[in-house]
Amino acid sequence: MPRWDRTAHGGAADVPGVTLTYSLVARDADGQTFGVATASKYLAVGASVTAVAAGVGALATQASTNVSFRERGLRSLRAGLTAGRTVDLLVEGDPDRRRRQLAVLAATGRPATWTGSACGPVAGEAVGDDCVAVGNLLAGDGVLPAMVEAFEAAGGTLADRLLAGLVAGERAGGDRRGRQSAALLVAAGQGTLHLRSADRVDLRVDDHHDPLGELSRALRKHHVLVAEPDAAGAAPLTGATARAVDADLRALGRTVGTVADRLAAWAADENLEHLLLDGAVDALLRAELARDAGAHRIGPSAGRSPRGRANLPGRRVQDPAR
Repeated sequence: MPRWDRTAHGGAADVPGVTLTYSLVARDADGQTFGVATASKYLAVGASVTAVAAGVGALATQASTNVSFRERGLRSLRAGLTAGRTVDLLVEGDPDRRRRQLAVLAATGRPATWTGSACGPVAGEAVGDDCVAVGNLLAGDGVLPAMVEAFEAAGGTLADRLLAGLVAGERAGGDRRGRQSAALLVAAGQGTLHLRSADRVDLRVDDHHDPLGELSRALRKHHVLVAEPDAAGAAPLTGATARAVDADLRALGRTVGTVADRLAAWAADENLEHLLLDGAVDALLRAELARDAGAHRIGPSAGRSPRGRANLPGRRVQDPAR
C-alpha cells in the first residue's frame, strides 16, 4: 500500500496563478526511463509542471508553480545529488515555499517531496515503489493512493502505467474543481532521439472537456506511430482482406488505383508508411484504417483529422471548404 501524507491548510484556492494539480512521477525498472503524468482544472498544465531527463530523473512542480524548479532540479540530479537533497536545495531559498508543491525522483533511491503549508485543502503525497503522486485542492483523500495503486498494478510501457494512474486519480475525484488539461512526458534510453522514437512520449491536452480521454487517444496514436511492422502477424492483401481494405479506402474517398497503391497513399498521409508491407497488411495498420473508415462512416468530421479526398494515389487533394 502506498504511504499517504496529507497537508490540510487553506489559502491556495484564493491565490491567483496557482496550478491546482495532481501528478504522478515514476521511474521504470531499468533505472533509465522516467516519466510524469499530470492533470488539472487549469489551462495547459503540461506547459509548466513536468520535467524529465532520460537516465537522470524526473520531477513535478505545482501549486504556486515555480517553473525554474524544472531546469534547476534536473541540473541538480545530473550533478549526482539525491532526490531529497534536490528538494532541499530548491525550496530552502524560496521565499514562497509555503505555496509550492514538488516531487522529485532520481535514478536511484526513494522519491522526495515538498508540500507547503499554504497549498490548500486537500494537499499531500502518496509514495510507492519507484513512484510518487502529489496533489493539491483534491476532491478527497483517496485520489493520490488510487493513483499509486493503479500505476503499480498496471502493465504495458511506463507511459501506459502513468496514464492508468492518472485515470485512477480522476475516477477517485481528481481536482475538485473539474477537468481541463493533462500531459504525459516520458524519456528513455540515452536521450538520443529521432522524430519517430519509442524512447520519448511528449503529449499534451491543453484545453478540453475530457482531457484524459484525449490523452488516452493520443497515446494510442503514439504507440502506432512508433511501432514496427509485424510481418509474422500480417494478412496477405488478397481475398477477403483485400475486399475489406478496399471498402474502407472507398469509404475514405480513395477510389482510384490498386488496393495496394491506395493503401500506401493513405498510410503516407497518416504518417504510417513505416507499417507498410509488400503484398500484405500489418494488423496494426489494418486496425487504424478500419478505425478511420468507421469514423468517416459515422460522419465526415467524427473523430477524423482533416484530410483531402485524395482520389489519386500519393496525392492529397484539400477540401475546398477548408
